[in-house]
Amino acid sequence: MTRREKRKEVRLTFEKQHGIPRVSATAVDRSEQAKEKERKQIEQYKALERNVSDRVKSKDYSGSTLQATSNLLTQNPEYYTIWNYRRLILQDAVHREVASGHDATGKEQIDEKDIAAAEKAGLTLPQQEISLLVNEDLQFLIPLLKQFPKCYWIWNHRSWLLATATKHLPAKSTVKLWQAELGLVSKMLALDSRNFHGWGYRREVVQELERLSGSSMAEKEFEYTTKMINSNLSNFSAWHYRSQLIPRLLEEREVGSEDRKKMLDTEFELITRALYTDPYDQSLWFYHQYLLSTLDPGNSQSTSLLHPVTNADRAQYLQQELDSIREMLDGAEDCKYIYQALLECSLRYLEVGSGNRSPLENEMKDWLVELKKIDPLRAGRWRDLEAKMKL
Repeated sequence: MTRREKRKEVRLTFEKQHGIPRVSATAVDRSEQAKEKERKQIEQYKALERNVSDRVKSKDYSGSTLQATSNLLTQNPEYYTIWNYRRLILQDAVHREVASGHDATGKEQIDEKDIAAAEKAGLTLPQQEISLLVNEDLQFLIPLLKQFPKCYWIWNHRSWLLATATKHLPAKSTVKLWQAELGLVSKMLALDSRNFHGWGYRREVVQELERLSGSSMAEKEFEYTTKMINSNLSNFSAWHYRSQLIPRLLEEREVGSEDRKKMLDTEFELITRALYTDPYDQSLWFYHQYLLSTLDPGNSQSTSLLHPVTNADRAQYLQQELDSIREMLDGAEDCKYIYQALLECSLRYLEVGSGNRSPLENEMKDWLVELKKIDPLRAGRWRDLEAKMKL
């Protein structure tokens, strides 16, 4: 037996006797230190949690309680109960300012600088304090939002702060806050263009700005969706927002039938280019499905983009889309979304009663066969579809 073999045998015997593999003392110490550190962090977190809960239960809505919620939310922004506690504290502060009845005159105990700042902003002293309170909390949220951009509760709290400001401050001051929010959410979407929390918040901000200003932002927002789609085609939120804006644009522009047709043609061209780029992207097919639904006379949930629209118009568009989607199969024969779109277009085409049914129905049978091969896990769905189509 060589020396190496003897050393190996001794090592295996040692490990067998002790029941654990040999680990360096440094590694053990480091692991224990990490565990101890983690235990302390957990204890501190629980103590902070108890402290905040006890303070709120006793209606201690002081600045120190607000700071305690800040410490807790910085560690765990998903703790929605603490956000509720924070709003109770802020709400109490706002109510106290409103009830104070201070104005900018005849109050010697009030700092002259505060009076001057309020007058410059066109606010009363209570309004100035509420404005500072809201702005400070909005600033507190920014680092959290950068670190946790998809945390619903952070976006929700910003919305509450803006609503509070809107309720208690003059429109001039409120508009500035909402405009700043639009800038912020634009930056957030530039970092992550598919953050659906950000898109939802953007729609809320735009809606409020439109209400405050009395003017529509549909044109600018439509341009924004175009910009975001051009930078990243796989953006379901941008496509969805676009589908909401188009009916508004047509109504606000007061366009005739020719301009409506141009709009629909442009949108079909846009989505067709996108689909040829990546037919495997489901978000693109959703938008294509939306455009098709606007041609459906039986769909009361979808606004018709064409007005007036005849069955001949519908048949023309559906035939155009069928031809275009057939071409997409070249090189993408394994893409189930193409077959699904072909079947959907075909069903709509047959419903408007156009042409000889037999050739198209034969194609539909073939497409269903391919779907069953490509996606066997949804075989039941394809059988139901086959029964529905009565092929």
